[in-house]
Amino acid sequence: MATIKLGENTIETVGNLPNLGETAPDFTLTTQDLTSKTLADYKGKRVLLNIFPSIDTGICATSARKFNEEASKLSNLKVLCVSKDLPFAQKRFCAAEGIQNLEMLSDFRDGNFGNNYGVSMKNGALQGLHSRAVLVLDETGTVIHRQQVPTIGEEPDYASALKPLL
Repeated sequence: MATIKLGENTIETVGNLPNLGETAPDFTLTTQDLTSKTLADYKGKRVLLNIFPSIDTGICATSARKFNEEASKLSNLKVLCVSKDLPFAQKRFCAAEGIQNLEMLSDFRDGNFGNNYGVSMKNGALQGLHSRAVLVLDETGTVIHRQQVPTIGEEPDYASALKPLL
């Protein structure tokens, strides 16, 4: 399990992010139109997983905006923002912000993504939501970058996440 901070409070996650060089676990997540997407749907593309607690918080929204901007500059990349937000909230955010270069996916149905990727928080005020993390996968689904952000109130390291994609 990872140990992270929410303010001054120590939070534990259910596990750890997949390791560099490992194949990312498959997932089934819900899209804004309530259909399902799996990791296999992105086969042959590079994937950046921007994982966070809720799009309705400032840092989460900022990371979505930043990765949306950066994704427009890179080829063969899919940026997937993953949270437990309802797809309706994700859709509202994208419409209000003009987000077009990433996909919002929800883990609200069963939470398996959060458990399989080790990002579900076990305790604290946001228990059950995802911690802030970034994973980058190559075209075969192999992890080529990982960051468990140590403090939920901090932004991810954008430059490090984007570096293996340049």
